[in-house]
Amino acid sequence: MAENIDSNKNDIKDKAVKDYKSAGKQSIVFKNPPYIIAEASLVGKKEGEGPLGTLFDQIIEDPMIGKDNWESAESELMKLTAQKVLTKAGLRNSDIRYLIGGDLLGQLIATSFGIAELQIPLFGVYGACSTMGEAMTIGAILVEGGFANRVLSITSSHFAGAEKQFRFPLDYGNQRPYSASWTVTGSGAVIIADHSAKKEAGEADIVITGVTSGKIVDYGIKDSMNMGAAMAPAAFETIKQNFEDFNIKPDYYDSIITGDLGYVGKNILIELLKEKDYDISDRYMDCGIEIFDQDTQDTHAGGSGCGCSAVTFAAYVIKQLKDGAWKRVLFVPTGALLSQVSFNEGNTVPGIAHAVMVEGRMS
Repeated sequence: MAENIDSNKNDIKDKAVKDYKSAGKQSIVFKNPPYIIAEASLVGKKEGEGPLGTLFDQIIEDPMIGKDNWESAESELMKLTAQKVLTKAGLRNSDIRYLIGGDLLGQLIATSFGIAELQIPLFGVYGACSTMGEAMTIGAILVEGGFANRVLSITSSHFAGAEKQFRFPLDYGNQRPYSASWTVTGSGAVIIADHSAKKEAGEADIVITGVTSGKIVDYGIKDSMNMGAAMAPAAFETIKQNFEDFNIKPDYYDSIITGDLGYVGKNILIELLKEKDYDISDRYMDCGIEIFDQDTQDTHAGGSGCGCSAVTFAAYVIKQLKDGAWKRVLFVPTGALLSQVSFNEGNTVPGIAHAVMVEGRMS
C-alpha cells in the first residue's frame, strides 16, 4: 500500500509540473501547498450534547445568542467564530487579506451582517451545505497563487433559521420524515496561509495539497426532506473525478469525508462508487452521521447545514491529522441547491460537492 501511495504521490507532482497546476478535468494541484494555521468551531446546545461535544471550541446554550431573531443569532454566531479563529492564530483583523464565507440564508445575510464590523475584504460564496469546501478551495487558490498571505474561510448555519426559510416555522410543529436531516447550529472557520506560517520542527503542519471542484448534478429528486438522496450523486461524481484526475485509488486517503449525506445518502454514495469499482466503505465518514447520536438525539437521517461539515472538520478532522491518526483525507462538503422559489415551483433539487485534499505533515 505504501509503495502504491508513494507512486501515486509522484504521479500527482509530475502532473502538476506538466499541466501548470491543473490536473485532469476538474482538479488543481498546489505545488506550494498552503497551510491551515488555525481552526475554530462554535456550536449550539444540541450539537454540544453529541459525540463530538468535547472537541468544539465553544458550546452556546442560548439558541438566540442574545439577539431578537434567528437570523441575527446566526450572524452573531459567525462573528464570534471569526473572532475565535483570529484569537487562536494570534492575529488581528487587519492581518487577513480576504474573508471568504457564506451561509444558507437569502442573500447570505448571516455572513454580511455577521462579519461587517470586522472590516475584512469579503468574497461571499454560496454552495448550500458545500459552502465550506468552496470557501476553502478559493482561499487555497488565492494563497498558493500569491494573491494573499492569509485568508479566513468560514460558514455557518442555524437550525431555526433554516427551518423557517426552507421548511416550516417551528411553531407549526410538523412531523419530520425519517429521511429528513437536522440542520446544525454551528459555525466553523479556518485560516489558510502561505509558507511563511510554517510551524516549528516537531509540530504537524496541516496543508491543502489539491482540490477537485464539483459540477451541478441533478438526478431528479424533488423531495426537500431527503437531502441525502439529492446530494449523494454529486458527492459520487466529485469523488470519482478526484480519483480519475489524480490516477489514485481510495486507499490513497486514510479517510474520505462527506459533509452531510446522513444515513440515507451514505448508502447511496457507497453503492454508486462500487458500481465504478471504487470501494470506500472501509475509510468513509460522513459529518452528518458523526455529529449527532442517532439513538439518543432524534435527528433521523443525521446532521446537515453549512455548519455541519465546517465544525466537524475544524473540531475533529484537523485533530486527527494533528495527532497523526490520519495523514491524508479527502474532505467533500455536499450541498443541495434549492430555494423557496425553486421548491414552490416544483423544480428538482440539484446537488454539488467540492473536494479538498488535506494532509498532516511533520516538519
